[in-house]
Amino acid sequence: MFGKDDLVDNLSRDLDRARGRRDALASEATTLAAQIAEIEARLSEEKKRRERERVLSEVEAIKTRIKQAAGAFAPVVDGLSRAIEQAAAIVPEARELNSFLVSVATEIDSVLGPLLRELDQRADAVRTGQAALDLPSSAIEAPPIELPKDTNERLLRFPAWLSRDKETDRKDAAESPRSTAA
Repeated sequence: MFGKDDLVDNLSRDLDRARGRRDALASEATTLAAQIAEIEARLSEEKKRRERERVLSEVEAIKTRIKQAAGAFAPVVDGLSRAIEQAAAIVPEARELNSFLVSVATEIDSVLGPLLRELDQRADAVRTGQAALDLPSSAIEAPPIELPKDTNERLLRFPAWLSRDKETDRKDAAESPRSTAA
């Protein structure tokens, strides 16, 4: 009889210890699950923060490139305009090119401000978490805009382009009366 009671006592103690270990493990599992959830939330928040910083950095890089390009464009337009004015003394039609050039420069000026403001507004929305921009990775890879080193070369090539267009226009003008007469 002693052996049977000892066996029951031993089994009861083993069962109590197993239940205790199970309860401790369940408590640890619950604690670990809560810690995992907290770490996952922090990780997700950090990823979002880094993505916002990346997008904001890219938006700033885009704005910088736009400003650099506009800064490079203005002196080229000015130089080209002066050269065209000189050419107009010899080729009066050059004034048309100059007025076209001025209208293009004016149009670019009129849209640059709103474009930069829109980029700022989108950046602010990203900063506050109201919007997420998905920018292509190539948005920041382009090299910065630089002023052309030899503007004379560009000016020399431009009249050739202009004369080709005039030849095309002359051919079209010469062909259109024939086509309407037939």
